[in-house]
Amino acid sequence: MIALSGLTKRFGSFTAVDGIDLTIGSGEFFGLLGPNGAGKTTTIGMLSTLLLPTAGEIRIDGEPLTRQRKEIKRKVSVVTQEYSMRQDMNMDEIMEYQGRLYYMPVRDIRARTEELFEFAGLSAHRGKTVRKLSGGMKRKLMVCRALLTNPELLLLDEPTAGMDAISRRQMWNLLRRLNRQGLTILLTTHYMEEAQSLCGRVALMDGGRLTEVDTPAALIEGLGAFAVDELSEDGVQSRYFQRREDAIDWLSGLDGRCALRDTTLEDVFVERVGKKLS
Repeated sequence: MIALSGLTKRFGSFTAVDGIDLTIGSGEFFGLLGPNGAGKTTTIGMLSTLLLPTAGEIRIDGEPLTRQRKEIKRKVSVVTQEYSMRQDMNMDEIMEYQGRLYYMPVRDIRARTEELFEFAGLSAHRGKTVRKLSGGMKRKLMVCRALLTNPELLLLDEPTAGMDAISRRQMWNLLRRLNRQGLTILLTTHYMEEAQSLCGRVALMDGGRLTEVDTPAALIEGLGAFAVDELSEDGVQSRYFQRREDAIDWLSGLDGRCALRDTTLEDVFVERVGKKLS
């Protein structure tokens, strides 16, 4: 279990993360959603101990997470937004280098690498250098590298950024399989469809604070399960309804181009966060 208590990070006079209280249960797939500058990556940075909190604390299974507590740090692994791998190394070299950083025996590194490459569908490409891999393969390799030490918590900061639709769906399937095996996953993403599809719970973050924490289904239900879109000169205007019958009644009274559809998590995000930014 991960517990954040009053977690705060300031950079000079700027408060990037402002007193977050949050508990994520073991085995959860949790999404952290927010606009650029909301504090998501800073929160990931503190969870990975790359950044130190200005105030508050992080506990993993009841134990405080600090840079000095190596046995606690080893429970956490991170996949960053950037491709943080040497371009001239092949896949096996990337994995062996990572394992040696954690003082893993070479035999264990190679056995675990074999298992992970097979799991991620990378075995046929292991001889390629990083520069010759597609974007999707690079992301999968970063996930495999993060899993080498058998962490209990995987932090994913925009793991599918820049991936095409097919590669993104492949990554989703990989992450679902990992979560079904009991891995706790904390995901930040700008893709609301991704969060709705993968996460059991999500938190909306804005201005360094958590504004709402709930399941995607509950957030959608709170806004209204059905949406009516009307195209006007000002763009698309959406109205939300709890009952399909009410949405149809509203739709029947409209002229011009309009449509009825299911409400999505993206609608919730736009209504709760996007309109305030506008």
